[in-house]
Amino acid sequence: MRFPFYIAKRYLISKKSRNAINIISAISVVGVATGTIALIVILSVFNGLDSLITSLFNSFDPDLKITLHEGKTFTTDNDYFKKIRNLDEVAYYSEVIEENALLEYDNKITLATVKGVSEQFGEMSGVDTMIYEGDFYLKKNDNSFAVIGHGIAYFLSVGLNFVESIKIYVIKKSDKRILSPEKAINKKNIYPVGIFSIQQEIDTKYILVPIDFARDLLNYKNEVSAVELKLKDNTEIKDVRQKIISILGSNYTVKNRYQQHEMLFKIMKSEKWAIFLILTFIVLIASFNIIGSLTMLIIDKKKDISILQSMGADMARIRQIFLYEGWMICIVGAVSGLMLGAILCWAQQEFGLIKLGGSGSFVIDTYPVKMKFLDFIYVLITVVLIGFVVSWYPVRYITKKYLSADMYLK
Repeated sequence: MRFPFYIAKRYLISKKSRNAINIISAISVVGVATGTIALIVILSVFNGLDSLITSLFNSFDPDLKITLHEGKTFTTDNDYFKKIRNLDEVAYYSEVIEENALLEYDNKITLATVKGVSEQFGEMSGVDTMIYEGDFYLKKNDNSFAVIGHGIAYFLSVGLNFVESIKIYVIKKSDKRILSPEKAINKKNIYPVGIFSIQQEIDTKYILVPIDFARDLLNYKNEVSAVELKLKDNTEIKDVRQKIISILGSNYTVKNRYQQHEMLFKIMKSEKWAIFLILTFIVLIASFNIIGSLTMLIIDKKKDISILQSMGADMARIRQIFLYEGWMICIVGAVSGLMLGAILCWAQQEFGLIKLGGSGSFVIDTYPVKMKFLDFIYVLITVVLIGFVVSWYPVRYITKKYLSADMYLK
């Protein structure tokens, strides 16, 4: 094992009789390193985007959300929800009403989702820290106020001046046939006091109002469409979710933050690994230079190999020499790429070298980057496996063609 590795190391760093071999070997290292850098940087950017989106949703979504499995609204005045409210792991308990509505402001209209929430919603969600303009409060001196998403404020050209109120229209829930269109619609006015900016999907969808205002608008008594929970720090969400499921049974659905946006996170994860496979294929193509480098090296070292054979080295040992040579080219490129990729990611984290477009319309100004140790391990294993595959072919077949026993007898 040591003898083939020693010879392969000498071949890697020594000058060859044909300068083209050194050039092709250097190109092989650079190609592998470039592909490795691309893999690390892209994976780290996807990690950064994932963490950013997760943190944004965490500013609005609860740790756990309870909804009815079949149906739209339910009541919570029963022993099940009393048990949930009194769980030691629950820090905040908030009842929620959501309903689609038509908003009108200064002769402009848009569709939105009215979300009626309790007074604890700001504390349990963190939306009060994402206020773009104005303040976050829903009740003041027994008066109701609204906090709206930045997208809705843009569509309606809302100003926080208490001169013009937002008119909210919803379809009246009734079993009776209503012939008059005016009587089929409930309408209430409310003044906006704050605008939040979290994420486009949320900003263009929600208007937050007090839950009693929402109930009055919808002609509800004590119905809710969801119960949202914020858990205490260092609480295992998975365990609490299973505990709540066992309390409620199969009539309710309990979702964690990932499940509340399951499709989005699945798409992001699949995109990340799709890009990983594409870049891996590029690294594979770049590694084909190793085949040319090893082929030329085998031809160049025929005399050396003849001497090694005369000293007792068999064909297996000789093949190990060139196999190690290919591996070392690949490993040097991979390690160099990992180091340079880590440096680039660190520089982006610290200095924000690459900016986002959009003239400040995004939450952040630069591409987010988050390095994960497992990504480095996956990339290293992938590149080394590619190096083994592309090294095995020339070692197995080229040596058989150019280093036959007949050649040594001549």
